[in-house]
Amino acid sequence: MQSIILPVILGLIGGAAVGLQGPLSSLMSQRLGILESVFIVHLGGALAAGLPLLFMRGGNLGAWRSVPWYALGAGVLGLVVLSAVSITIPRLGSTATVALIVAAQLVIGVLLDHFGLLEIPVRSLDLSRCAGIAALLLGTWLLVK
Repeated sequence: MQSIILPVILGLIGGAAVGLQGPLSSLMSQRLGILESVFIVHLGGALAAGLPLLFMRGGNLGAWRSVPWYALGAGVLGLVVLSAVSITIPRLGSTATVALIVAAQLVIGVLLDHFGLLEIPVRSLDLSRCAGIAALLLGTWLLVK
């Protein structure tokens, strides 16, 4: 049980960060524009990650060539997320937006798990997981409608 406590806490912290990042990004994009907001958010993230890397003398950045080429697209996906959030929150609200994001993440996660895509260990789709997905999708629909 203790072995999962830290990952659960970190997952909750990450979820809280996503829940806060959306409204903050949306606020910024309403005042500045979507591209400007995305640029500032990513610049802030680059600085926050870059400063510790300076002290670590680059850390393991030199091994970037060992990463599959498609993994380098993760930054572009961040742009998609922030742009979608910036457009969706003013129209649907924070709750519906976060619900849609979580529902989409769950569906993608289940597909990645089931097929073992992107080097993720296979975790087959079973009846209980299908029921969980159905419950989440129903809840999302109730929040968005």
